[in-house]
Amino acid sequence: MSIRARRESPGPGQESVWDYPRPPAVEDCPRHVRVFFRDQVIADSRAAKRVLETRHPPVFYIPPSDVRTDLLTPSNRTTFCEWKGLAQYFHLRVDAALSRDAVWSYPDPSARFAKIRDYLAFYPSRVDACYVDEERVRCQEGDFYGGWITDDIVGPFKGAPGTGWW
Repeated sequence: MSIRARRESPGPGQESVWDYPRPPAVEDCPRHVRVFFRDQVIADSRAAKRVLETRHPPVFYIPPSDVRTDLLTPSNRTTFCEWKGLAQYFHLRVDAALSRDAVWSYPDPSARFAKIRDYLAFYPSRVDACYVDEERVRCQEGDFYGGWITDDIVGPFKGAPGTGWW
């Protein structure tokens, strides 16, 4: 089953993910980005990067200096992005709580994505909460891309069943 896509018009102060570029772009993001898991602040940054790709909510990449990397352990999982290259994954553990493959990074990205080398991205669905400024992020449906949905972006968003052909 496929879903018929119809671009939503952005309102004042909003952007449409349908206007994001392909191939994707990387931009600096001075907004306050935070990630929480089991009552712990896992990441807290004002130096994140946003990767913007057509029809996808932005993915926020956080510098490792702003992440509790002591709570991450390497996973055996890897994936390949045609734009960014080979991604490596990490499990997130706080005490006895484990979130598998909750975090990913590009240790050797393509030249176009060198700005996100070793930066860390979090699946909002695999942690307790992510925030951009004071707004709690909503998860991108499907969980494949790990996008962060906030009120200042509109879709529809790729990721749900039936959107693979977009």
